[in-house]
Amino acid sequence: MQHTNSPTGHIAHPAASRHGGTRLGRMATLVLVCLATLAGCGGGGGGGGSTGGNVTTNDPCSITARNQWVIDTMKEWYLYPELLVTSLSATSYSSPQATIDAMTATARAQNKDRYFSYITSIAEENAFNSSGATAGFGVRLYTDPASSRLYITEAFEGAPALAAGIDRGDEIVAIGTSEATLATVASLLASGGSQALSDALGPSTAGTTRTLRVAGAAGTRTLTVTKADYSLTPVSSRYGARILDDAGRKVGYLNLRTFISSANAQLRTAFDSFRAAGINEVILDFRYNGGGLVATADLLGDLLGGNRSSGQIFNQMTYRPEKSANNSTHYFTPQPQAIAPLKLAFIATGNTASSSELVVNGMLPYFTTNLALVGTNTYGKPVGQVAIDRASCDDRLRVIAFALRNASGSENYFNGLAGTVNVSCRAGDDLTRAMGDLLETSTRQALDFLAGRPCTAIAGSSTPGLAKPGGLEALQTEPEPLLPAQPSPAQRAVPGLF
Repeated sequence: MQHTNSPTGHIAHPAASRHGGTRLGRMATLVLVCLATLAGCGGGGGGGGSTGGNVTTNDPCSITARNQWVIDTMKEWYLYPELLVTSLSATSYSSPQATIDAMTATARAQNKDRYFSYITSIAEENAFNSSGATAGFGVRLYTDPASSRLYITEAFEGAPALAAGIDRGDEIVAIGTSEATLATVASLLASGGSQALSDALGPSTAGTTRTLRVAGAAGTRTLTVTKADYSLTPVSSRYGARILDDAGRKVGYLNLRTFISSANAQLRTAFDSFRAAGINEVILDFRYNGGGLVATADLLGDLLGGNRSSGQIFNQMTYRPEKSANNSTHYFTPQPQAIAPLKLAFIATGNTASSSELVVNGMLPYFTTNLALVGTNTYGKPVGQVAIDRASCDDRLRVIAFALRNASGSENYFNGLAGTVNVSCRAGDDLTRAMGDLLETSTRQALDFLAGRPCTAIAGSSTPGLAKPGGLEALQTEPEPLLPAQPSPAQRAVPGLF
C-alpha cells in the first residue's frame, strides 16, 4: 500500500520475486495521500555489499546521499520502528534498495514486511496508476514450480500478444531472439531460475522483439512478437463485467485486474448494469489482483454498499502513535450506481493482495456467512505504504507506514484472509476456460456458494493450483507469477505482467 501526492491511496501486490531460482520475497504497493515530498534525489536499485570507490558524498544523488535519505525517512515513517534495523551506515550498501532490505530484515523475518518497502520511479508509477500505461507483450505469465513450465493466465486487450493469437491457457515452451536461438523454458529455468526466463523475455520497452514457441488449443506454433506501449484495461472488455445466468438465477460477475484510476468509470458502468438488472448476488474475481489505489477500493466498497449507511465504516487506516494525526476512516458513501447485494463471493489466489484484501475485509462485518472466499488463501498484506518523493531524481520511496482494519477492528491477516472469513470454498484456477465461464472451476464454485450448496473449506497451506490445458489434474503447488529481480511499477501492481 502506498501514499502519493494526491488525496487517494494505492495498495498493490506483493508479487513473488525469484533470482537464480531462489525466492527473494514478495513486493507490494499502496498509495494513499502523499504526506511529504522531500527535495533532492533518491533512487532505486538492488543488491548489497560495499559501495567501493564510486561514492561521491557531495553529490546529492550519490549512493551515500540516497542511502542516508532512505535511512532518515524510514526512521521517521516506518510502522514498526521497534523492528527497524538502524545500526547501519549509509556508506555500507550499494544502493538505496539494499539499504531498505537491511533495515527491514527483522520485520521481514516476522512476516510483516515481505519486500513491501522499496524504491520505484515516480513517473512510471504515476503513469500506470492513472491510466494503466506500460509496455510489453501484454500478458500475465505464471510458472508451475513442480513441472518447470510457463503458462499464460491472461492476455490484455490492445496489446501485442493477444493480437498475435496468444491467450489464457497457452503455454510458452521456448523463448529466443530468433527461431534459431530458441531455448526451452525448462533449460532456462535449469540454468538460471526465474530470472533467466525474465532475462530471455527482454526488457519492458517498446520495440523489443522475441520469438516464442507457444502451445495451446490452437496447436503448437512459433510466433514473433514485438513489445509495444499500451494501456492496461482494468476491467476486460471481453469478460470483465457480465451478468451470468445460472439456471435462471442472475448473478453479477466482475473481474477486476488492478485498482487504478481508469477503473473507476468502468466500475460505475458495471454496477449501473447490475443495478438495472436487479442483481443482488455478486462474484468479484480478484484471483490475480495484486492491489492498487485505495481510492478505487473505497469506490468499489461504496458501489457494493447500497444498503449501508453513511455512518458505517468501510476501512480504517492507523499510523504509529507519533503519526496518528494522519489516521483516517472511510465511511460508506452513497453512489448512484450502488447495489444492495445479499451475498458476495470473492475469487482469490495467493496472489490476491492489498486493495483486493481491503475490499474483502471491509465487507466482511456486514455479510458474515453471506460472504465467501473462493479459490485459495490470499497473500496477506494488511499494511500500507506512504510515498516519499525526491522528484529531482524521479525516485519514490515506498515505506510501510500504516495498518488497515475493518469496522470490527480486524487487521491481522498477514497469513491471508482464509483464517479470517467465516466461509471459504476451495477451488482451482482452470486455464482451460475463460474467467467468468459458468464451467470454469472457481467461477462454478462461487456460483455454487451463492446457490447455497456446500463446499470444502480452504486450508491454510495445501491449496490447488492451475488446471493445466488439456484437462489434466490441478497442480498440487500454487503457481507463481513471473517477476524480474527489479520489477517495474506495473509489474509490482500486476503480478506476472510482461
